[in-house]
Amino acid sequence: MAMDCPLLVWMLSINRDVLTEEYDKCFHLVKDCVPHAKLPYQPTSIDSFRQLICHMLPLLMMRHRRISRSKWKDCVTSNEKHWIEQSPDDMPPEKFLQSMIGYHLAYDNSLCGMVMTQGRQRQVINIGLGIKQISVEPKGVSVPAYAESFAHKLTPLEMTFLKPEYGDEIILRRLSILLSLKAAYIKAVGQGAAFDWSRLEFNIPKESARGDDHPLQGWEFRVFKAQLGVQRLNGVMLEESYQCACAFFRGTKESKFIWHDNAKDLEAWVQFINIDQMVKVIPKLRA
Repeated sequence: MAMDCPLLVWMLSINRDVLTEEYDKCFHLVKDCVPHAKLPYQPTSIDSFRQLICHMLPLLMMRHRRISRSKWKDCVTSNEKHWIEQSPDDMPPEKFLQSMIGYHLAYDNSLCGMVMTQGRQRQVINIGLGIKQISVEPKGVSVPAYAESFAHKLTPLEMTFLKPEYGDEIILRRLSILLSLKAAYIKAVGQGAAFDWSRLEFNIPKESARGDDHPLQGWEFRVFKAQLGVQRLNGVMLEESYQCACAFFRGTKESKFIWHDNAKDLEAWVQFINIDQMVKVIPKLRA
């Protein structure tokens, strides 16, 4: 049972524009220390930079645990579920079995994140993170039209939670919750981009979830918001809001939803950092 595995989340805000020199430092770090990433060199692509930052988060997490890069390896299952295996040297066999770290990386716009847990390998790999910015894309489109554009990913029941009469703010928040929950679950079970999101149904008022019309049992879903201040080149500070969701299979009889509505709730298990803090520690991440 994965009952005792605590969840930890790292969130990094790309809270300003990035210099080419910073991109280069991140690129060479990932190339040397995260060889499985195999990312092409694209210094003008913000999406490339987001991916680099995500791959640096496990390095940062292991550094915080004072485990040098030579003492762990990144492993992956046949359906692309990653876990970290530490060196068994100087560790009793039972402790070694409990030392596997399952993790998942996700990003959207200015926010990159990692969710992780520790335990036995089969307990820790079914973990996923979903991040969805609470805004319309492209800018200027109406909220009802934006919600309608996701109809193919939602069920008829879920669409009833997004009626125009609820108002833009409620529709956008509910849509972001549904999409982040679905993304977290899909990644937790190791499904690819071709998965039909409408096979999943989250009944938010009843706090229940179904897949192919069967109850999803044994899952823990954590739902929380992240607020970022992002500085652009013209000096303007923008406020951005993100809906985040974690999905983790605990093997309990029922599934459980945990809603975190204030910053105090998050302090125990969500760590927020920014781009300056990450760039500063790059030399240490190689150790």
